[in-house]
Amino acid sequence: MVSPEASSVRQAIAKKYREVARSPRGLFKYQTGEASALALGYSPVRVAAVPYAARSRFVEVGNPVALGPIGKDEHVLDLGCGAGFDAFVEAQLVGPAGRVCGVDLSPEMLAVADAARIEAAFPQVEFREAAVEALPFGEALFDVALSNGVLNLIPDKPAALREVFRVLKPGGRLQACDMGLVGEEPPPDKAPWSD
Repeated sequence: MVSPEASSVRQAIAKKYREVARSPRGLFKYQTGEASALALGYSPVRVAAVPYAARSRFVEVGNPVALGPIGKDEHVLDLGCGAGFDAFVEAQLVGPAGRVCGVDLSPEMLAVADAARIEAAFPQVEFREAAVEALPFGEALFDVALSNGVLNLIPDKPAALREVFRVLKPGGRLQACDMGLVGEEPPPDKAPWSD
């Protein structure tokens, strides 16, 4: 059962990412879009292969792909995939025999991601609406799970991490980039997701 506080956080995040699905301009205190991806060290060749709709909605905080190798034929889970930017980069790394599954709570962002998937012709990529705390997959299916600025937004982090490690194969890895809070927690109306 989701607590009222967690439900409120999810609603605020959903509202913000409905706006991002239209355009991320002015919604974040950091650089977004293709220039941000390049500044974070993503390969220019790989970025260029990502459809514009996903590139322009890149609102991530780091480059989890750079944290460890993603090999050919691997199965990758992209947590909070948004418009699919990282999923499309991962698809290039795993190749046609690999698999990339992106999950997100925002149907609007998933619609952008799925349209971009069709445009890019990446048959090894799929997107599903799901919470990280309740992943719609069996056990031990993925070699790697990636998170880019998502874990900090999840109200029940222990449940989310249990789910991630449940779906990872033995020896699987979590590669995550995120932001952390330094100091006192802001009041709910000043939290990062309420901008």
